[in-house]
Amino acid sequence: MDIRGLHHYAWKCVNAQETINFYSGILNLPHVHTIKKDYVPSTGEYAPYEHIFFKMDEGSHIAFFDMGDGKGATTDCDNWIVHFAFRVDTKKDVDKWHEKLKDYNIDVIGPTNHDDWIYSIYFFDPNGLRLEITTELKRENE
Repeated sequence: MDIRGLHHYAWKCVNAQETINFYSGILNLPHVHTIKKDYVPSTGEYAPYEHIFFKMDEGSHIAFFDMGDGKGATTDCDNWIVHFAFRVDTKKDVDKWHEKLKDYNIDVIGPTNHDDWIYSIYFFDPNGLRLEITTELKRENE
């Protein structure tokens, strides 16, 4: 009965193929599954969609819904609040990601040291979702 971890986090995307290209091509996350349906299984509502999943090494996923309307998700809060943080092992890994993203002409904020607890960079995916790549500094120094 215990919750063991995150299976997936889902977000609405503008375009499934553009999202696949970004997450698999740039972030190196395997695109592991696609579900295409006309009806929402949990509600029976007619809403044609494509649901794509990308798997991370520890088994969790980030997923997206393409509703075919060319629109991504929006929130009613500042765009720095809602984000998805990917964990890497070291500061050096964060810095390597910073360079790789810059090579793809992706605007990167940081690196930022958060209270000597985590070290992060921030950027946006093609859907306007803010992403973070971070490492725990105390883990690295243990």
